[in-house]
Amino acid sequence: MHVFVTGGTGLVGSAVVAELLGHGHTVLALARSDASARAAHHAGAEVLRGGLSDLDVLREGAARADGVIHLAFGHDFTTPAALQAAVGEESDALAALGEALVGTDRPLVTVSGTPPVPGRPSTEADPLPTDGPVGGRSRSVAGILGLADRGVRSTAVRLPRTVHNRGEGGFAGLLTAIARQSGVAGYPGDGTQRWPAVHALDAAVVFRLALEQAPPGSCWHAVADEGDPVAAIAAVIGRRLGLPAEAVAAETFGPFGPIFAADQPASSAHTRAALGWEPTHPGLLADLEHLEP
Repeated sequence: MHVFVTGGTGLVGSAVVAELLGHGHTVLALARSDASARAAHHAGAEVLRGGLSDLDVLREGAARADGVIHLAFGHDFTTPAALQAAVGEESDALAALGEALVGTDRPLVTVSGTPPVPGRPSTEADPLPTDGPVGGRSRSVAGILGLADRGVRSTAVRLPRTVHNRGEGGFAGLLTAIARQSGVAGYPGDGTQRWPAVHALDAAVVFRLALEQAPPGSCWHAVADEGDPVAAIAAVIGRRLGLPAEAVAAETFGPFGPIFAADQPASSAHTRAALGWEPTHPGLLADLEHLEP
């Protein structure tokens, strides 16, 4: 397939582009900046210049492709208002991509997070929460999955709170960045809450498999580690950075405080069985050993 990819130069996106190219697909990559365009070209992708707010460019990319994988999202999480602006921008972008594919039976693979479910690991059958700081993303994903009734082979890959590669990325990456700034490898609550995780290279395989074979309206969990205790994550970060690991106020983490404090393990049993996916790269705690002091 010729695949239009948004967010193709990020941690996950660059792995997805490499995975697609390595399995015989070609890639048209959206690139907002000169640096992103150079990175996409160097990776072997064709470049389409524009950003998520350029809706006509998104429609053009979808029209030129046999399928779409959407990964781009704004990275300003400094305030609730900035986070909501990023959610709104993505919602408009997804709507444009979806409408461009109506009636084509082409695949549209979008992305979301795994949902928290009290008392047990979440599964692919559990609904996404539509409230909270990123509830708008869940509503957008639901809209895309609803296009299955309008001739779009729409699917959603749910990523865990930490997608990592060589110790960088995801919520664990945010913990690391905050630790470097504050001098403490902190975590909210008692640290027993669990975060699921996956290596970026393993997650990329799920996106490819969903593009190639997933039925319309389906959801998948790209989860390798069902749930690592946050205190254990912070302990490795602290040891690697030479900092104390200890509980801190949830407010330390801004709009992510309530999410960081939640227990949110997730299962990928259905995804592994149905798509034949099996993660092969290091788990989060092992991968964090790559952190440089």
